[in-house]
Amino acid sequence: MTTRQRNNVQVAGNGSATMVFAHGFGCDQNMWRRLAPAYGARFRTVLFDLVGSGQSDLRAYDRAKYGTLQGYADDVLEIVEEFATGPVVFVGHSVSAMIGMLANLKAPERFAAQVMIGPSPCYLNDGDYVGGFERKDIEALLDTLESNYLGWSSTMAPAIMGAPAQPELAEELTNSFCRTDPDIAKHFARVTFLSDNRADLPRLKAPTLVVQCSDDIIAPRTVGEYMQRVLPNGTLAVIDNVGHCPHLSAPGPCASAIDDFLARQGL
Repeated sequence: MTTRQRNNVQVAGNGSATMVFAHGFGCDQNMWRRLAPAYGARFRTVLFDLVGSGQSDLRAYDRAKYGTLQGYADDVLEIVEEFATGPVVFVGHSVSAMIGMLANLKAPERFAAQVMIGPSPCYLNDGDYVGGFERKDIEALLDTLESNYLGWSSTMAPAIMGAPAQPELAEELTNSFCRTDPDIAKHFARVTFLSDNRADLPRLKAPTLVVQCSDDIIAPRTVGEYMQRVLPNGTLAVIDNVGHCPHLSAPGPCASAIDDFLARQGL
């Protein structure tokens, strides 16, 4: 099985630098359709599906390998090695922001910058750290997901998407959740929501943009502010938007924040 087959890698665009786009939980690369094409004239663009999502090859799914986010990060490094040219700007949504960070930490010479859209290094509240969820909330969420995945999807997807003025996006996310293999989704959800990458943030030296929505039930404002404080070279951009997916619901403001960041990096 090739890397292209495993992750359904799609390459487009032209440029001496590469932008790699990585989707979040329950999604696939199609979620970048409102953002990624705008960069094709300036960058080589690489889109892919995490193993277990979208049109990835489900035969490659290994519960041990993907029992931590590092397994996905190792895939990212293989994708970068095979398909990227020049410096790489990694654009990761939600959990993929942490996956991109882990890849960067393992091979820092391959990455010029990180763009994190709706990231969270830890979803659990812990002392002075406000991740947004108590442990019992996460356990209840995971228990519901285990017992009734389709019901969980139809309830959670609209809340995660937000964008009340664009109900078609909530329906799209619901359908995306429902297309995902339930057993893989349950495992990935547990890995995602119980991960804690706070200790890794100070080690990330690459210039990093944190794009956050003003109202996000998954990654509250406190998380973005924490990341800005802890990242050695971090910038926080807050978009006036309801939801967790501004690359779909507010692509214009999202692109503006990214463009300003890239200009400051000379990219």
